[in-house]
Amino acid sequence: MTKSNREVIVWLWRSSKGLRLQSVLNAVIGITSVVLDFAFIYATKWTIDIATYRAEGSLRMAAYALVAIMAGKILLGFARKWVSALLGVRSRNILQRRLFAHLLQSEWNGQEGRHSGDTLNRMEQDVRDLTSCITETIPALLEVSFRLVGAFFYLFHMDARLACLLICIVPCFLVLSKVYVRKMRAITRDIRSTESRVQSILQESIQHRAILKTLERTGTMIEKLVQTQSLLRKHVRHRAVFSSTSSTLISIGFSTGYLVTFLWGVDSLQAGTITYGMMISFIQLVGQIQGPFRDMTRFVPVLISTLTASERLMELEETPLEDDSNPIAFAQGAGVRLTDVCFHYREGGRTILSHFSCDFPKGSTTAILGETGAGKTTLIRLILALLKPSEGNIEMYDEERAVKISPRTRNNLVYVPQGNTLFSGTIRDNLLLGNPNATEDDMREALETACAGFVMDRPDGLDAFCGELGAGLSEGQAQRIAIARALLRKGSVLLLDEATSALDMHTEQELLKNLNSRESGQTIICVTHRPAVIAYCSQVIEMKRA
Repeated sequence: MTKSNREVIVWLWRSSKGLRLQSVLNAVIGITSVVLDFAFIYATKWTIDIATYRAEGSLRMAAYALVAIMAGKILLGFARKWVSALLGVRSRNILQRRLFAHLLQSEWNGQEGRHSGDTLNRMEQDVRDLTSCITETIPALLEVSFRLVGAFFYLFHMDARLACLLICIVPCFLVLSKVYVRKMRAITRDIRSTESRVQSILQESIQHRAILKTLERTGTMIEKLVQTQSLLRKHVRHRAVFSSTSSTLISIGFSTGYLVTFLWGVDSLQAGTITYGMMISFIQLVGQIQGPFRDMTRFVPVLISTLTASERLMELEETPLEDDSNPIAFAQGAGVRLTDVCFHYREGGRTILSHFSCDFPKGSTTAILGETGAGKTTLIRLILALLKPSEGNIEMYDEERAVKISPRTRNNLVYVPQGNTLFSGTIRDNLLLGNPNATEDDMREALETACAGFVMDRPDGLDAFCGELGAGLSEGQAQRIAIARALLRKGSVLLLDEATSALDMHTEQELLKNLNSRESGQTIICVTHRPAVIAYCSQVIEMKRA
C-alpha cells in the first residue's frame, strides 16, 4: 500500500538516527563550497575589471585571491571524499543492522506473505538507496537550494530585471515536477517489485538446483527468469522514455534562459551600462541559477527511488516486535498444559486445532502421533510461542506456579525442528549457537548423547566445515548434530518435531535411550510417525484433523 508523503518523511527522520553526522558534514561542506563559488565569481569580476582598468586594485592580490579560493575548493573535495569513505559504509550498516534486528525479533506467524528473495532485495538495494539519499542527496539538495537563493540575490543586486525574468521558471518547474514525481513513483515501484521477483527466482533455483535437475525442469526456470527479466526491461525502458522526454523539455527551457541572458548582457555591454567583468559574472550567475534546477531534475528520480525504498522498508517494520522483557525461568523443570485451544492461521481459514486439551507433566516423555495436517507441528509452534492460540490457554507450570506461554517462557524450551537446519560454518560454530559458553567437553558430551560421535573421528573434528544446509554431511549426520546443538541449551522442555526422521531404526532407538537415561528431569515432547518411539514414552497423544 502506498504511504502518504508525510508518513514517509516522519519515518525517514526517525530512520536517519545514526546517519545524521555524515549528512550534516556533507551539508556543511556543500554550503561552504557554494560560498567559495560566489567568492570566485566576485574575484573573477574584480580581476577582469582591474585588467581592463575599470576597477582599482592589485592584479597580483586578485590572482592570490583566485588561487586561495581554488585551493579551498580542492580541500573541500578532498574532505567530501574522506567523509564518504569513512562514514558511508558505517551509515549503511547502521540502517541495515537496525532492520535486520527488527526482522529477527518480530513476531512470526507461520504464513509469510513475502518471499525471502524480496526481503533480501529490500535489505540490500533499498537500504543502499535510502542511505545514499539521507547522507548524500539531501545534503546536496540543501547545497543547490542555498546556491539558487544566493545566486538569485547576487544577480538581483547586479540587475533586478534579469534576475526576476530568470526566476519566472520556478512556478512552471514546480507544476511539472508534481506530475513527474507522481508518474515516476509508480514506474519505480513496478521496477523494484520486478527486481525482487528476479532475485526470488535466482535464489530459489540455486537453492533447489538438485530438485530442478532431477525433475528436468532447469529450462522451465531459465524461461521464467527470461520472462521476468523482459518485464523488468520493459519497465526500465518506460522509465527511460518518460525521463528522457521530461529532461529534454527542461533542457529547452534552460537553453532559452541562457540565450536570453547572453543577449541581454551583449545588449547592455554595447550600451555601456555594464562592464565586461559584469558580463562574465552574468553568465556565471545564470549557471549558478540554472545549475540547481538542472540538479533538481537529477535529484527527482533519486528522491522518488527513496520514497519507494522507504515504503518498502516501512512494510518490513510493520510486523510488531515480540515481548522481549525479562524471561521467566523454571530452573527445576516444568510441564506444559493446553486447555481448550483453538487455532487457525488466517481468519476464515481451516481450523487446525479445535478445542484441543492435553497435559505434558513435568519429567514426562510424550509421543505425538497423527496424520498429515492434524496439527502436530502447529502444536509445537504454539508451545514455542511462535504462534498465538485463537482461543484457549497454554501454560507452563511447576509445583509452585503456572505461567501463560509467551516469548518470555521460550528460554525454558529446547527445540529440534524437522529437516536440515545447520548453518554454513564449522561444526563448532553450529554447536555454539545452542550455548555460546559451552566447553569442548560439553560439546563432546552432547554429541555422544545425540549419537553424533562420528564428528570427533573426522580429521578436523569440531572444526570440520559444513556448507549451506549441512552440505558435506548426510541428512542423518546433520540431524544428529542439530540435536546435539539443542542439547547444549539448558531448558526444562525438549521439543522434537520429526527430529529423528532421517535416522535408521537402530540409531533412533539408541538416541531415545540416551535422552531418557539422562538425569536432567526434562519434559520431552516428540512428534513422530515411528511406532518404535512409543516404547520409550510415558504417554502417547494421537491427533486427528479438526
